[in-house]
Amino acid sequence: MSVELEPRWANLCKQAGLDGSAVWRELSAAYGGPSRAYHNLNHIADCLLRFDEYAHLASDPVAVEFAIWFHDIVYDARVADNEERSAAEAEIFLSATTFGSLVGDLIRATKHHVTTGSPDAALLCDIDLSILGRSPGEYDAYARAIRQEYSWVPLAEYVKGRTRVLEAFLGRPSIFVLEELEERFGASARANLLREIGRLADAGCGTDLFLP
Repeated sequence: MSVELEPRWANLCKQAGLDGSAVWRELSAAYGGPSRAYHNLNHIADCLLRFDEYAHLASDPVAVEFAIWFHDIVYDARVADNEERSAAEAEIFLSATTFGSLVGDLIRATKHHVTTGSPDAALLCDIDLSILGRSPGEYDAYARAIRQEYSWVPLAEYVKGRTRVLEAFLGRPSIFVLEELEERFGASARANLLREIGRLADAGCGTDLFLP
């Protein structure tokens, strides 16, 4: 199963009464940046596939889909305001519609993937995190891609920071907010997170197992 991204973007914009051709070029350029090993158009396509499976849970599916498209349009692993800047880009594009502030708030919710908030924010965050509960091969490819995006971070520092992030997910009552996604992905996510934590511990002994 695949997603034809440009026609899908055009159709979404049509639903909002917008011409998205110019912004399509911006999206393609942004998500095609050379530093994006994971946060690229493949990630957007994957999120859209997951959204197609769970769109029935959305209160405002058009807003959620716009949020998927824009949620990583700004991505720089060296800074902390990517979500805010991505939200601002969405709000500018959608300023002539009723979706602007709503989509911006959805994108901001992905900063910490909080377990509280609107159902649509929960859906967006769960979709964004669904990679955690995929097959071991898919997850390991994701983990390697994240390390590539943070290749500028020294190994010992990366191991410490990444382990802290993964342990925070494991410390939640449930990794996914929505019951349907927790039932499907939760157990696999825990197994994947524990496996990566183990690999990080091995990497911390001196060999970076995540980089080619």
